[in-house]
Amino acid sequence: MDITSAIAAERTELAALLDDLPPEQWDAPTLCAGWRVREVAAHMSMGFRHPLPKMLWELVKAGGGVNRMADRRARLDAAAMSTSEMAAALRDNARHPWRPPVGGIAAALGHDVVHGLDITVALGLGRRVPEERVRLLLEQVTPRTARFFGADLGGVQLRADDLDWSFGTGVPLTGSAQDLLLLTYGRKLPPGHLRGEVSDRYVAA
Repeated sequence: MDITSAIAAERTELAALLDDLPPEQWDAPTLCAGWRVREVAAHMSMGFRHPLPKMLWELVKAGGGVNRMADRRARLDAAAMSTSEMAAALRDNARHPWRPPVGGIAAALGHDVVHGLDITVALGLGRRVPEERVRLLLEQVTPRTARFFGADLGGVQLRADDLDWSFGTGVPLTGSAQDLLLLTYGRKLPPGHLRGEVSDRYVAA
């Protein structure tokens, strides 16, 4: 798969989705704890809109905490930008070469796909990310990456019910591939997405 083209397609599709959201949904909560749709949307384009020296200064102001820096910047940008500007920032930068600090081009795709699902799953929109994008990201999942994202997967085997993929050992936990991808990124899901005796462990409050 051409990952660069997959990233461009994902950003373009998400921009179109954001364009169609009614105003009240922009203030709805997402799977990112403490962030509404507008903070997630602002965060997704942060790397396109702010040059590296500015982001390094933001990191200094946050005491070196990447998560604190990202949270502060997302809230500031979400307050300063209109919803149409946030959607346009994704669309206009569909082929921007931004990469996360670790993980390379596949991690850039993961950033877009997972944050897009943070929005669509929380809103119950039913968007299905194309299988080839989800499959590529699932192939990147390791115990180390799961720990990096704070995923609590000990004693559990994830089993996708829509493609041939499993991860881990232990009590079976079944769901769609994209929902299980969210678990590997440390997310919890709305009720009804997962099946298995430990499913309640992964339900958002």
